[in-house]
Amino acid sequence: MQKLRYTVDSKPPFGLSLLLAVQHLLAALGGIIAVPLVLGNVLKLPTADTIVLVNAALLVSGIVTIIQCQGLGPVGLRLPSVMGTSFTFVAAALAIGFSEYGVSGILGSSLVGSLVMIMGAFFMPYVRKLFPPVVTGVVVMMIGLSLIPVAVDWFAGGQKGDANYANPENLAMATFVLVLVVVLVQWGKGIFSAAAIVFGILAGYIVALLLGWISFENVKNAELFAVPQPFHFGLTFPISGIIGMSIAYLVTIVESSGNFLALGNATQTEITGKHLRGGVLCDGLGSALAAVMSTTPFSSFSQNIGIISLTGVASRYVVTIMGVLLVLAGVFPVFGALIVSIPMPVLGGAGLMMFAMIIAAGIQMLDKVDRSRRNGLIIAISIGCGLAVTTRPELLDKLPSFFKEVFGSGITVGSLLALILNLVLPQDKDASENQSH
Repeated sequence: MQKLRYTVDSKPPFGLSLLLAVQHLLAALGGIIAVPLVLGNVLKLPTADTIVLVNAALLVSGIVTIIQCQGLGPVGLRLPSVMGTSFTFVAAALAIGFSEYGVSGILGSSLVGSLVMIMGAFFMPYVRKLFPPVVTGVVVMMIGLSLIPVAVDWFAGGQKGDANYANPENLAMATFVLVLVVVLVQWGKGIFSAAAIVFGILAGYIVALLLGWISFENVKNAELFAVPQPFHFGLTFPISGIIGMSIAYLVTIVESSGNFLALGNATQTEITGKHLRGGVLCDGLGSALAAVMSTTPFSSFSQNIGIISLTGVASRYVVTIMGVLLVLAGVFPVFGALIVSIPMPVLGGAGLMMFAMIIAAGIQMLDKVDRSRRNGLIIAISIGCGLAVTTRPELLDKLPSFFKEVFGSGITVGSLLALILNLVLPQDKDASENQSH
């Protein structure tokens, strides 16, 4: 296992910590604002309302990230976990948004649904027992594998079908950043190795600027200062919406548990039931706060686990500073607009490397599992079915919307299958005999 450069409770010098915090911010910001932007565009909200969703998402992400890292009484994981808006809730949110209830229905349903997660948190010590190494390894693998298509789209410069998708210049830019990050991680010294992703993205940004790829239109149009307004859209409580959101929260408990276990592996921390309870409780309370502050629900971000695996910087102090930067981005929209001006291929070069590191961590975990027929079946079926949903999401298109809601994520499918198979498949005779001796 890679030796950590900074452990969970380490405090690197402030200047270095700030640089390392920016590294996490670059990886997370696109994901945090993506959900509000998708909802705003699909529901055809006025631009001013979409901006409210985005600013609130940044502000609340920062607050919840700080609490998750530092803890507040029984709330919080106390590990370097980045929190942000979750795509798990998009299908349920759009279904409510297109009804008569609109955004107020989304936020009201989200607020009531968050009780599922808040109450579920107190059962996490029992849930932890369901995650032996074979299940945890599968979950970590599926997190990395599910993120690879995202990184590939960044690498290619957009979404499949876009006119400039996979242009040679996009691929060349992404490859340049990827190679630079690898060189810095492997041969860089001190700050250049620890902050390899920042330096890689910065170099790519400068080249993109010289090539005339970057538009500052959004930066010019962004407000300098804006405070998100609580209850901007109001709250309504449709029963069907509450049920849909509650199901999405149940799915998020599984995904967040997987992320926390992967984070424990990356930070070399033994994850206990108490950790999971604090983390999921923070997730649920953070989502309730998000509804009050006029934005969508939250979960932990798996992409930032890749940064920790790649750089060996596991300091929660660093991610706390990143939380402060998110709060600033929420009240100074021009700051967020500047970060969003980074071209996709520049992010893709670093992203592919980060997400692949999560897969490598999963492989290392599974390497320590007994090579039995039973474990082989658990790994093969779980990852195979998880990848089926990840690579061909249209597999679920003709099923009732409930199935798409619950099984739309490869991480959820892989995790649930690994959990169920581990419970129902009998132990191999050889394995049980070995355990008895």
